[in-house]
Amino acid sequence: MDTKTQLKTLTGVVVSTKMKDTVTVKVNRFVKDAKYKKYVLRSKKYLAHAPGNTLAEGDRVTIRSSRPISKRKHFIVVN
Repeated sequence: MDTKTQLKTLTGVVVSTKMKDTVTVKVNRFVKDAKYKKYVLRSKKYLAHAPGNTLAEGDRVTIRSSRPISKRKHFIVVN
């Protein structure tokens, strides 16, 4: 792997396992509001490749960026 290429690693919770070899992972992050200076919870859902369909909803997982596997799937479940 090229040293210039950074692999993005995110931690989130599995919210859907309805697809074959794919899970939906919800990643939460805190962002400081520019006007009110308070931290606000923002979340985003990612599709991740999980071969074998061994995960269940509610599992905490770590996902890592990879080559595009399909149109919307660019992450792989690490653990």
